Amino acid sequence: MPVDKNIVGSRWVYRVKKNSDGSVARHKARLVAQGFSQAPGLDFNETFSPVVRHTTVRLVLSITAMNRWSLRQLDVKNAFLHGDLEEEVFMRQPQGFEDSAYPTHVCRLRKSLYRLKQAPRAWNAKFTGHLPAIGFTVSHSDPSLFVKHVGSDSVILLLYVDDIILTGSKDSLVQEVIDELSAVFEMKDMGRLTYFLGLQISYHDNGDIFVCQTKYARDLLAKAEGDSLSDPTIYRSIVGTLQYLTFTRLDLCYAINTVCQYMTQPSNLHFELVKRILRYIHGTLDHGMTFTSGAWDLHAYSDADWASDVNTRRSTTGFVVYLGNNPVSWQSKKQNSVSRSSTEAEYRALANTPTDLAWVRQVLLDLKVFLPEPPTIHCDNLSTFALSSNPMYHTRIKHLDIDFHFVRERVQKKDLIMQYIPTEEHVANIFTKGLHGPIFLRHCKNLQLSSSAGFEGE
Repeated sequence: MPVDKNIVGSRWVYRVKKNSDGSVARHKARLVAQGFSQAPGLDFNETFSPVVRHTTVRLVLSITAMNRWSLRQLDVKNAFLHGDLEEEVFMRQPQGFEDSAYPTHVCRLRKSLYRLKQAPRAWNAKFTGHLPAIGFTVSHSDPSLFVKHVGSDSVILLLYVDDIILTGSKDSLVQEVIDELSAVFEMKDMGRLTYFLGLQISYHDNGDIFVCQTKYARDLLAKAEGDSLSDPTIYRSIVGTLQYLTFTRLDLCYAINTVCQYMTQPSNLHFELVKRILRYIHGTLDHGMTFTSGAWDLHAYSDADWASDVNTRRSTTGFVVYLGNNPVSWQSKKQNSVSRSSTEAEYRALANTPTDLAWVRQVLLDLKVFLPEPPTIHCDNLSTFALSSNPMYHTRIKHLDIDFHFVRERVQKKDLIMQYIPTEEHVANIFTKGLHGPIFLRHCKNLQLSSSAGFEGE
């Protein structure tokens, strides 16, 4: 045991890994380090490891459906054990594997071990450091997205810790990448993508892709059943879990955004609202998003509900971005300050949308997906529409100077096209306010939300 060094403990962890249908996939035993016993600055320094953005996953699914490409999934066996440690880390001998001849000796870790603070970072550095050697370049917008171009063909790779999604214009090129990665890392080819990050993926004969979170929703309901929601801790846990369900359930965004605003001191009214959301989920367990083929265009809908919060009088921003027919990014969020008019509230929402559009466009450029026309933003407020194109109105919104110039410059440069849309056809309304049943259902259909009927998994 070295002098003046911290000694990290270890434990065996046993887990039953299940498939998306709840059946047992395999039993796992893993030796893990007790990361809580690590000393900062001595056993580890940087621990941050990038993870793929949800919008990026939806973009890749949309591109795959539009091109009729196949989706493949890889799993790296014992991924974290591949990472090289930069720090000196010493660990006690594992339980059941102590050396009786040297009972006081400790292990010097050369490779990363699960539950070490720096393990995800070490693995990510190891894997992403190898990808350029086989022809991949990293996206400037998302460090977990990689693309390889071979002439007019391309392969897209998404990395989330040790789960890998692959798709490309040629199956032979994708298989070549799998073979190259398997030669360096111990890989398990999972075949066609069916389950990823709690997402269940099904396919239609015509190439459409259906994505839902039925298993995740069932687990959430099982967690909520029988618990007394009068405990604020349980409220926070359930509401926090609900947020991830909006990965595919756009219809829940506004409701979940509302209950998220009362995490500190939820009242009985807020508990009832959460129960109402849970009942709705129970009745729509098989609902999800369908990614289909369509025109290669980028368009968005931007909306705001002026002074909708009766307590703070702040407005709610809502927008949704489409690639073709497929929603890929959306937001329902309370604005940071009070707006003095509906025009001001709408313009604040409008300023958020081009920022998201610019990021999506950059990801598409990284993938060498070039759109024939500039993106279009649909808005139902004529005053906001005029502000974005007419500088004569500038004196009326001096306090929105940055937002004003940000949007107007893009409109003037033809990087952005503004288009008016009637309120009753405005799909972004679903992100800013509660709607009557028929209108709500119509917008759900426009957002590509449906049940899993007609789709088959593997």
